[in-house]
Amino acid sequence: MSSRPAAEPGGAVLVRSLLASDWPSVRSIYAAGIATGHATFESKVPAWEAFDSGHLPGLRLVADAGHGVLGWAAASPVSTRDAYRGVVEHSVYIAPAARGRGIGRLLLRALVASAETSGIWTLQCSIFPENTASLALHQAEGFRVVGRRHRVAKMSHGPHAGQWRDTLFLERRSGTAGTD
Repeated sequence: MSSRPAAEPGGAVLVRSLLASDWPSVRSIYAAGIATGHATFESKVPAWEAFDSGHLPGLRLVADAGHGVLGWAAASPVSTRDAYRGVVEHSVYIAPAARGRGIGRLLLRALVASAETSGIWTLQCSIFPENTASLALHQAEGFRVVGRRHRVAKMSHGPHAGQWRDTLFLERRSGTAGTD
């Protein structure tokens, strides 16, 4: 993955491959997302080994401003079946202090480009309807809402502990990968 510079107030941001040495920052950003109650059903950040083995090496990115990681994006295969080899589920997480500065857009665009280069034809994700910022970002970047999963799971942590939650299921189909 080549670095992609972008403008950020106060300096440039590079999107680059996520390295093992980035894990403390990625873990902290992930934990902050979990704490919001609007990012994931996960109740705790996994160990590095689980994160590393669960995400595709070519589709793990960070936004780096030179003074630290501002956000990360990563994708996992949805299935081990060959028919789904070009379908991944992705996540984008932004450090609380970096939200609203275009870091999510930068990461999502880079993830889409890397996925297309890797032959991925579908990127998909589930977003809580209350996470309006993530929903707006994804829709602005070509994702469409495929459907709503009503009361799909019950939260085990945070401000919504014990509550059943809906998610919106979104996808983005490639215009080039998997079109043959």
